[in-house]
Amino acid sequence: MGQLDGKCAVIIGASLKDNMGQVIARRYRAEGAQVTVASRNGDASAAFAEEIGGYSTTCDITRRDDLFALADFARDKMGGLDIAVNSTGLALGGPFLEFGEDDLDTLIALQFKGSFFFLQAMVAAMKETGKGGSIIQISSAVAQKSTTVDGGFDAYMGTKAGIDQVVRAVANQFGRDNIRVNTIAAGHTDTPMHAGAYGGDIPDWMKAAFADATPLGRYGTCDDVAAAAVWLANDECFQTGDTLQTNGGLTLRRNPLQDDLNRYEREWKPG
Repeated sequence: MGQLDGKCAVIIGASLKDNMGQVIARRYRAEGAQVTVASRNGDASAAFAEEIGGYSTTCDITRRDDLFALADFARDKMGGLDIAVNSTGLALGGPFLEFGEDDLDTLIALQFKGSFFFLQAMVAAMKETGKGGSIIQISSAVAQKSTTVDGGFDAYMGTKAGIDQVVRAVANQFGRDNIRVNTIAAGHTDTPMHAGAYGGDIPDWMKAAFADATPLGRYGTCDDVAAAAVWLANDECFQTGDTLQTNGGLTLRRNPLQDDLNRYEREWKPG
């Protein structure tokens, strides 16, 4: 018997191969949930849904109407909506003094406005069913602990921190409707988004730098995030308005400094 038997889940941001959204979706299916996946890339979502035996649709998180349509689609296809996961994100950074308006608008549209609309749509759908449910926002450790690399991710951090605060407000407002709203704060994790910044693979020296900065002593994986997402989706979870620090304790310390990363890159020897 799976932990999510009989549950209906929607996950947005599951188009890139083996990203957090896809790994969460696979885990949810393994735990017995029906799953609808969505992204702007409808073909990729459809192919992945076929792979896991789920449903798919095209949805642009920056469009409010798309998100309400997604909630309706999921309920129509699955007969309910118990779990909603927003795993979208964009690692867009650059020097603070040179960061332009277009890039800032992109991050705000995706990681703040879009996430805000996602919460609106999923809360409205869960209120309408009268059953409540669990909404999960994938956040980041840098919403609490600043990134320390040169060329920073100031806008990325700000939009993640801002929506975390909205999550707390929504959790407080709709708890009596049996709607739980939480975030998962991942650290620097082995994802396609991070790998893309290094031409396809995260360097071993980078993983070693973060592992050594982490109390639990290893680099994070999408499976770690998926396990946390199962817990937050489970009816036994008595948490709302919380940020689950799924980063091995990294936020007890700090991200590696740029000097640390430079040293690891310079001195790294495989094995």
